[in-house]
Amino acid sequence: MKKIVVEGGVSLKGEVQISGSKNAVLPIMAATILCPDIYRISRIPDLRDVRTMSSLLEILGARVESKGDTFIIDTRDVNKWEAPYEVVSTMRASVCVLGPLLARFGRAKVSYPGGCVIGTRPIDLHLKGMRMLGAQVSMEDGYVYVKSSHLKGRRIYLGGAFGPTVLGTANVMMAAVKAEGETIIENAACEPEVVDLGNFLVKMGADIKGLGSPTITIRGTCDLRGVDYRVIPDRIEAGTYILAGVITGGEVRVKDVVPAHLSSFLDALSTTGCKIEEGEDWVMAFREGNPLPLQITTLPYPGFPTDLQAQMTVYLTTLPGISIVQERVFPDRFMHVAELLRMGAKIMREGPKAFVMGPTQLIGAPVMASDLRASAALVLAGLKARGKTVINRIYHIDRGYEGIEKKLSLLGAKIRREEE
Repeated sequence: MKKIVVEGGVSLKGEVQISGSKNAVLPIMAATILCPDIYRISRIPDLRDVRTMSSLLEILGARVESKGDTFIIDTRDVNKWEAPYEVVSTMRASVCVLGPLLARFGRAKVSYPGGCVIGTRPIDLHLKGMRMLGAQVSMEDGYVYVKSSHLKGRRIYLGGAFGPTVLGTANVMMAAVKAEGETIIENAACEPEVVDLGNFLVKMGADIKGLGSPTITIRGTCDLRGVDYRVIPDRIEAGTYILAGVITGGEVRVKDVVPAHLSSFLDALSTTGCKIEEGEDWVMAFREGNPLPLQITTLPYPGFPTDLQAQMTVYLTTLPGISIVQERVFPDRFMHVAELLRMGAKIMREGPKAFVMGPTQLIGAPVMASDLRASAALVLAGLKARGKTVINRIYHIDRGYEGIEKKLSLLGAKIRREEE
């Protein structure tokens, strides 16, 4: 088991290249199942989750070849429609093969998904969408089994208790691409990653309108083909490195990004007194003047992203006064708070809210990563803390950050990976 060791107190400065989006590439890889052909997908990050999805595709019969950040995926020999527990239980995004398998084979058997422990994340909306398209759905021994000899387009409302479902929208969209007639998804997720999947499907030959809006209209077709495609940059990785700069009092410029994807996050930083500079494909933020406390609420896109909540909480410990974080997407996503308290943070949680008192001098300590984004938050805390911070169970961070210690080292951080 590996760990990350951080020596804090260094102001990070420089430029960092942002990798392709994890949350975009995984559904896109799953979508290659829809049509038996050869696909060439570039800007794929070297992540544990990507390797898991590659393994799943290979189990189903695909051939996956990597050449740098480009994958060549051949799905012509895919002949299985069961995604086993051993793979799906380790990564929630594996459930994205449900829609493509159903569309291609008329059936799919997928283990109930796993992933980060950040609260209950049921797939009832995924299954509702499959039923609405005409599939029979059942649960057998921890597996979801869907079957249909004829998918037919319908008007499908995908609203949930905490807003639209990103993976649910992706799954229904992929199944609907090959359904007869017109499918209208209402209360669809608007995230850039959903738009990227939609653009990939359109390039394959799908007829999709309304991407990026709450209403997506899909006209079913069987005329799909393999394509070349370049994945969007990872807005969450970009936000994490921007925070690494402002938390340490430095200046980090992230490049090869889409600034519009970061608008709510950058607005929050600006509200605290940070100065934001941006170009066509780069962004930089740094402290200026007297900082102010902040109140943020995580919301579906274009609201403040839940995937940056833990990292932002670390930043709030450096601001004077009381800042408030309200989690409206995953109300239980505060497992990082206990570890930050070990480092001297002053945070009080009340249900889906956390009250952060600052500024606080964080002190290095051994901490335990509970999930992907909490792992990144603890690394950021270690960069700011006095002394040495040891982050254990870092396999979480490798699911979503490509070479995080290498990129931070290039910015001046004293960080290394060690064997426990």
